[in-house]
Amino acid sequence: MRRDQPDALGSDVSPDPTNPRYPAHQAPRCHRLADVETTLMACRACPRLVAWRERVAEVKRRAFRDWEYWAKPVPGFGPADATLAIIGLAPAAHGGNRTGRIFTGDPSGDVLYAALHAVGLASQPTATHRGDGLELRGVRITVPVHCAPPDNRPSSVERDTCRPWLARELDLLRPTLRVVVALGGFGWQVLLPVLAEAGWPLPRPRPRFGHGAHVRLADSRTGRELHLLGCYHPSQRNMSTRTLTVPMVHDVLHQAAQLAGR
Repeated sequence: MRRDQPDALGSDVSPDPTNPRYPAHQAPRCHRLADVETTLMACRACPRLVAWRERVAEVKRRAFRDWEYWAKPVPGFGPADATLAIIGLAPAAHGGNRTGRIFTGDPSGDVLYAALHAVGLASQPTATHRGDGLELRGVRITVPVHCAPPDNRPSSVERDTCRPWLARELDLLRPTLRVVVALGGFGWQVLLPVLAEAGWPLPRPRPRFGHGAHVRLADSRTGRELHLLGCYHPSQRNMSTRTLTVPMVHDVLHQAAQLAGR
């Protein structure tokens, strides 16, 4: 768009959730995490993802045929004053896309929440549905892409379209945030430019993802340190091949909890 052209989502026009610029326009206007959650749930900016999440909700999986699927963008989960943020990839088609809560109702979530409970960061080891009583302690879980993608692979355009939600969420967490754990290379790669644009100077060359990676960043505003940790994603494939084990997840989360002052 040329600079002299009006924004298709100008301040005097009602925002259109199907416009690709909807996240970029609306996310900065959210002043609380609760506002981010409610605003992003209306988003329909990525046609392929919208079609997929709604198709999955119609066809369902036999085990969940009695469920009414969420089938909307899945917001982050956890307190607004979290000192630790965990960044995943995207909701699972029959997990978060079904239950409406991130990492809830799928095998990856079973591993993650059990590990969070084991290190004292969650009130219970299981996550089955919204309203199941689960509470996180000083931890906020979110994702770079808020709609379930086909084959768990969002496109680069979908990733970039959705990125303003993550940027705003981390900005609102900034006063208390001490540690960020990226689950997998996708989350790590999306996270680095978000942090750089927000004023967290990155080392050069940019740090590479790896399980157990640890990068210290200084907040350009306050000088306070932010710790960035890498952890393999607790996907079924990683767990079944033992690329990632439960003790490995515990080790990273225990380190993150200590660094976050938990």
